[in-house]
Amino acid sequence: MHRPGTSPLHRLRPGTKLLGLVAFAVVVIAVPGAGLTLALLGVALVVAVIAGLTVRELAQTLRTFALIAVALFAFQAWQNGIDRGLEVVAGLLALIVAATVVTATTPTDAMVDTITRAARPWRRLGADPERIGLAFALVLAALPRMLELAHETHSAARARGLERNPRAYATPLVLRAVAQARETGAALHARGIGDD
Repeated sequence: MHRPGTSPLHRLRPGTKLLGLVAFAVVVIAVPGAGLTLALLGVALVVAVIAGLTVRELAQTLRTFALIAVALFAFQAWQNGIDRGLEVVAGLLALIVAATVVTATTPTDAMVDTITRAARPWRRLGADPERIGLAFALVLAALPRMLELAHETHSAARARGLERNPRAYATPLVLRAVAQARETGAALHARGIGDD
């Protein structure tokens, strides 16, 4: 997740980076056309290099989502044409790269504190900023574990000669992810979190 460094992105405040990520997401979603979306993916990759992420790290991150990207491209291309397929997949990958940059350049504690502070005005509407921060922290903690589960499950399917069978990969991954979520929920419940 977080990689200490001295890049310009490392020096930005967490709130600035999170707002930048939201603004980038809005632009990616709002900008029509495969060409412009591919350009935004290029921008995200350049920013990742400036942040100090290596080509290997970026390739590993993108490889994790390759199966989803291929399936999404195939579906979109079939339903709406190749340009739309490229636009959707390039947009998704641009957002993944941008989110990777934010998590790599921001300590988790700083990000959670920023989210908690940003949620304080919602307290008047019944929101609990500390719970929102906890939920965000749990998501950040769960992502590396989910990526690890995906890699282990894919390796197991490959070892059985079933790397081309989506069910041999997806079914065990979903079952393991649900088991992991249940374990996390049980641990939180044992600590008295979520009882009210």
